[in-house]
Formats: sequence, structure tokens, C-alpha cells
Amino acid sequence: LYLSVISLEKLFELPDYRTREEIQEVRSKSDPISMLKDRMLSNNMASIEELKEIDIAVRKEIEDAAQFATTDPEPPLDDLCSHIFANDQPFEVRGATPWTKLTSTS
Repeated sequence: LYLSVISLEKLFELPDYRTREEIQEVRSKSDPISMLKDRMLSNNMASIEELKEIDIAVRKEIEDAAQFATTDPEPPLDDLCSHIFANDQPFEVRGATPWTKLTSTS
């Protein structure tokens, strides 16, 4: 079959992005967190204030974790292979222990 340049362009044409309204509509209908909150409220399992407190605590925990991840210094390279195994037992691979520093023989 012969495909013209125009049909190839249409073949690889990407769909438009969704609008903000479309995204909000989908989230309002199928977001599992919102659905759980609504179900908890309708069944008197939690109050709005309790859910707000949970949201605040979760957001704070996320912010603290992000802050720690961005400000914590990089560990030294010597610690790169530490705490990989339960007992940190050295093992040999072809007669060499991979956790020891290699030295030049020349």
C-alpha cells in the first residue's frame, strides 16, 4: 500500500492533552481517596475534622521526608555496600572478597 505523507502525519498524530476540567471530573468520579473519604463520612466512620487532621499529618510527613531527602548529605563511598546482607558476612567470589579495596600489584 502506498501511504502519502499526509496520512503518515495523521497516523502519528498525538492526541490533545486533557483540559483541567476533564481531569477534575475524572478525579471527582473515580479517585479512590475521595471515594473512601466520602464513604467514611456517609457511614459516620470519621468526621470532617478528623479527615482534615489526617491530611495535615500526611502532608507534614511528606514534606519532612522530602526535606530530609534533599538536605541529607551523601554517604561516603565506603558505606555503599554496608548493610546489604543481614549479617554482613564476607563472602568470596573466585577467591576475592568484593568488599575489600583493590590494590595495585605493580
